[in-house]
Amino acid sequence: MVCHIPFFFRNSYDSDNTTFSPQGKLFQVEYALEAVKQGSAAIGLRSKNHAVLLTLKRSTGELATYQKKLIRIDDHVGVAIAGLTSDARVLSNFMRQQAMRSRMTFGRAIPVGRIVQSIADRAQTNTQEYGRRPYGVGFLVIGQDETGPHLYEFSPSGTAFEYYAHSIGARSQSAKTYLEKNFESFEDAPLAELINHGLSALHDTLQQDKSLSLHNTSIAIIGPPDAEIENLAQSAAAKRGNFRVWENEGVEELLKAWRRSRGEPEDGPQEEQPAAQPSAEQAQSAEGSENAPAGAPAGGEDVTMEEQ
Repeated sequence: MVCHIPFFFRNSYDSDNTTFSPQGKLFQVEYALEAVKQGSAAIGLRSKNHAVLLTLKRSTGELATYQKKLIRIDDHVGVAIAGLTSDARVLSNFMRQQAMRSRMTFGRAIPVGRIVQSIADRAQTNTQEYGRRPYGVGFLVIGQDETGPHLYEFSPSGTAFEYYAHSIGARSQSAKTYLEKNFESFEDAPLAELINHGLSALHDTLQQDKSLSLHNTSIAIIGPPDAEIENLAQSAAAKRGNFRVWENEGVEELLKAWRRSRGEPEDGPQEEQPAAQPSAEQAQSAEGSENAPAGAPAGGEDVTMEEQ
């Protein structure tokens, strides 16, 4: 009797999230983790008094607004997202329900570690039951309770860990390298210094031709207010030390202070000046090019290579 053993390809193991590969992997979970890596960068840091989130916002086009990356869950908890925004909306709504239930049932704010563990349990269920898919989003969660400020990372695999500093999203390894070199100074750092460290780490995730601006940068803070760098007149949450988000014009002064600390111009990189109008000689040269042989480059035109 001849026994035919089927030959399995990788795709034979990634059709659902309940089948292990011979290497002991769940490919559906790995694909979800890859979705987090494709999202724009998010940075988290904490000291003994504050916890801070910094995110890089993306825009789908020139006519679109920048995507929201920071979500308030409760007065004492907020998250930064990287990955699928729709999945983030579902999980953030679940976190809000858990926070509201704690206040209505026990009359107190839910502990930060407990609310993070609740979404980790929910995500783990989707990696174990047939017919579901893992969430394609990762969170950095900051919060404050009676034990002080906290920073947690939640991943689609259903795990959650607490950190002194962490980064997720595209090119986050560059930010991690900066954070690992400087994290020992975070514990006693004042709020302004903590934000400057976060902006430096966020800057390391940018492409070379990009820079941080008030349009693509968001900052969230939890902890005692600092009147020197925060406009307390515009935020009642800041006065109480609750979770607050600074973006658009709200981050302008923070970016200027960060650039001053690096010895850079406060207003950031200057935009290129518009090209000057062609002179009469250049216009005549352009007219003469009309009589040039076919295929010859036009007068005054640079030959450029297209990006692959």
